Amino acid sequence: MDERGDSRTVSSGAESGWRHGEMASGSAVHADSLEGAPTSVLQAVPLEAVRYDTATGLVPVVVQDARSEAVLMQAYANREALKRTLATGYAWFWSRSRQAYWQKGATSGHVQRVVEVRIDCDGDAVLYRVEAAGPACHTGAPSCFFRSIPIPAAAVTPLESRGEGAPACDAPEAAEPPASLPPDAAVTSSGVEVENPSADILQALWATLDARFRERPPGSYTSYLFEQGVDKLAKKVGEEGVEVAIAAKNAAAGAAGRKELAAESADLVFHLLALWRGVGLTPGDVWAVLRERHREH
Repeated sequence: MDERGDSRTVSSGAESGWRHGEMASGSAVHADSLEGAPTSVLQAVPLEAVRYDTATGLVPVVVQDARSEAVLMQAYANREALKRTLATGYAWFWSRSRQAYWQKGATSGHVQRVVEVRIDCDGDAVLYRVEAAGPACHTGAPSCFFRSIPIPAAAVTPLESRGEGAPACDAPEAAEPPASLPPDAAVTSSGVEVENPSADILQALWATLDARFRERPPGSYTSYLFEQGVDKLAKKVGEEGVEVAIAAKNAAAGAAGRKELAAESADLVFHLLALWRGVGLTPGDVWAVLRERHREH
């Protein structure tokens, strides 16, 4: 989701020159060249290095103030939310309660400009280092972590009794077997015989895209795409098409790969419809061509 480059890069380790979804010129180092290197060396890794929960498709995101290093909040993101963060330079998340994307501060104005994205050694946790425009907590507190649970003195063991040299990062656990895809009415191979809602979904998505094109609400990722123009929209379709092709190779391996392919395909459909709206094409124009070709065959 990088604004100027095709690669999506996140950081793993210490300080970097990463800003707004890209590595500063000359600062990216391929992770393969750092195998066995000290952990103080920052490794540049692709977005694909993030490991999402197999059941929810989410990864926990910790938000830290880039200046004070105070922990501000914790939320969740899926792949698309991370891509929006990398594309816009502002913190995006996925709301589990509302089942919707949200940008921090979109309504309050307390936005968080992301200056660096890191992942932990296992790839199953993400860190946003941000410059915050206001308090992180909905209560008005600077940080959501303003409550403390006391630790009994008897429970504190001196460090020297624990042994020295133990690494802070344990070896990654063995990967869990990929979970089966949940029943999906739109996937005929699932064997679930219910009404296919695909037409309603496309109609609702098109209506939303049309509204965003006309109204351009601030903080909206779709508004951002339309404001960038046809070149950006076309580039995004190309990027998502490549990701669909890559995901297709994983899809043959099992359910987890097919789930990844479905997610990347959804991204492609979204950006393709956005491109249509951006240039003044309607789905009806495309359906008419498909209908005519169907008659020919």
